[in-house]
Amino acid sequence: MVSIAPLLQHVPLFQELSEEERQGLAPLFTEKKIRKGSVLFLEGDAGEELFIIKSGVVKIYRLDETKEIILALFREGDFFGEMSLISAGLTRSATAETLEACTLYALKRSAFVEYMEKSPKLCLKLLETTMERLRKANEQIYDLTFLGVRSRVMKTIIRLAEQHGVPSEEGLLINIKLTHQQLANMVGTVRESVTKVLQEMQEEGSLSIDKKMMTIRDLNAIKRVIR
Repeated sequence: MVSIAPLLQHVPLFQELSEEERQGLAPLFTEKKIRKGSVLFLEGDAGEELFIIKSGVVKIYRLDETKEIILALFREGDFFGEMSLISAGLTRSATAETLEACTLYALKRSAFVEYMEKSPKLCLKLLETTMERLRKANEQIYDLTFLGVRSRVMKTIIRLAEQHGVPSEEGLLINIKLTHQQLANMVGTVRESVTKVLQEMQEEGSLSIDKKMMTIRDLNAIKRVIR
């Protein structure tokens, strides 16, 4: 199996480790190949593993009665499930499901804790990344509470661009396929409302969509109208 050490160099949680430390950590991971549409864990499950994505896309979501609320989308180089590493006995706060066929690396809490005892800076980095994700979660809660649907759609598109944007000839390509329903699940509204806002943005010339992939033509114009 190819060593995970080069990938760890690009994962924020492990970037500050030395090459020697990453090489020492790499054998503790287990590679997993997962089919599209597979549930990795359910909300309420015991949390015992951290995951790093080598390839593919994973969505993190919760169910509000029968309605799906997408909290995050993760892809190559992203990690998730880190809360399980902080304290024994914690349960999963959301469900993780693959949107594409994925290759993942899994790290069990028991192995991580043993290694973490030798690396205080890894403890600090774990705390730092966890707090940053908590800050972003609080921002999403604010948006859902105080912003209208059009502004929520726009802020979600901006967030996706920041996380998955790739420069292209036409603008900033959000390099991930999303249906209107999936975007609605991220925004906390119905599909029809998202379709209406996306159509308006295309007519205004700030956005284009091709094969379920969005390209932002004028990011500053979108930011100016959010309120």
